[in-house]
Amino acid sequence: MNQPELEALAADAYVYGYPLVAALTMVERFAKGGLGTLPAEQFNHFSHATRLARPGDQFVSVNNDTIYSIAQLDLSEGPLVLHVPDAADAYYVLQFIDAWTDNVAYLGRRATGTDAQTWLIVPPDWHGTPSDPSRVIELPTTVGTVVGRFACAGPGDLPRVKALQAGLVLEPLEPGGLVAGLPEPDPDVPERLAFFERLRVWMQAFPPATPDIEYQRRFAPLGLLDDGASPYRAAAADWTLALAKGLAAGRERVEDATRPPEDHPPGEWRSALHLFDYNLDHLGPGTLHDPEWRIPDRRAAYLSRAAAARAGLWGNHAYEASYATTYDDSDGRPLTGANSYTLRFDQPPPAEAFWSVTMYSVPDYYLVENPVDRYSIGDRTPGLVYGDDGSLTLTLQHDQPEDPTTAANWLPTPHGEFRPIIRLYQPKPTVLDGTYQVPPIHRA
Repeated sequence: MNQPELEALAADAYVYGYPLVAALTMVERFAKGGLGTLPAEQFNHFSHATRLARPGDQFVSVNNDTIYSIAQLDLSEGPLVLHVPDAADAYYVLQFIDAWTDNVAYLGRRATGTDAQTWLIVPPDWHGTPSDPSRVIELPTTVGTVVGRFACAGPGDLPRVKALQAGLVLEPLEPGGLVAGLPEPDPDVPERLAFFERLRVWMQAFPPATPDIEYQRRFAPLGLLDDGASPYRAAAADWTLALAKGLAAGRERVEDATRPPEDHPPGEWRSALHLFDYNLDHLGPGTLHDPEWRIPDRRAAYLSRAAAARAGLWGNHAYEASYATTYDDSDGRPLTGANSYTLRFDQPPPAEAFWSVTMYSVPDYYLVENPVDRYSIGDRTPGLVYGDDGSLTLTLQHDQPEDPTTAANWLPTPHGEFRPIIRLYQPKPTVLDGTYQVPPIHRA
């Protein structure tokens, strides 16, 4: 295989494998150091946040609406039993994600209700007999993640949420086993090829869906199917260069996929309605099997999966929570903290549970420090001032407004460019069919 062909193949491998590497790197990070207010925790135990997300919690596009409870699962020693408490009709969701970032199941207000529940989480190809076959979640990979989000209206609501977190319990079906954890990539591989080494080791440990295996075989010339010793430790210079160039090209392809198309209407909010529809093979409890929620082209699904992992790792399907984002104002100019903007809703955004607009920096997509500790604004924000006609006008700018009404509806922005995200939890049908359009942001 010549150099251009190797580079092209390496770019394809990056797009295909980025979600696996991104997800398991985050799993590894949780185990060693936690994330923000989520403390480090061993496999098969929940790590509970004690506050809403803030700047410094360096997780891409983290939400500021819910309190997180996250568990990293390892089913190498068998199934787990999950106990979920009664949430008394309050919004929550438990999202089950495999190592390849496929959303394979949901529990919660939309999917299974808010009564107390007990579920059995089983590894792939488990042949046991569950006591209740209707309460089984099959994880397609032995390692995966549960992301729990509990709606929280602010500090005064924390005791209620903490009580729910305390009732969220994982326990092994058969106690006494030792989990395998993540296999270690070769630490002596040069940094420029570390991505491929991680992909090689983790791809072998956590096989993808059966239809993906044939596609993976294409990557044999890259060393990704090699067993045993790493092919990247003392690789030939020209081969290394081809892989590094391909990695850079693949990374750029993923970055491009997270940007709005250049010919989009000025100020349009780019909806993520189908960004997370790449799971085509493992659709468990709480997921929707309808064709509209499945990307028909598997190759296109790989790129969508990579873009989702880059811009919103472990995000929900739109039917659980709908996201939309924009980078520019109604005149098509980039949003920047050098200007002041307004966002007017004639009617409240259509959500069964609640909605919010959250502010992020560009290009990292992190929350941004501000003097009033307000990182999102929405229908649960206290003190919002509505118009006599029921409309709501938000102000987006860096400096705090002097006018009290404007200040009540103020969402602080960073100095530089920014990207807001609007989230609608349990979106109504007009959102899911594309009828509802978020109004553009106008420069004041």
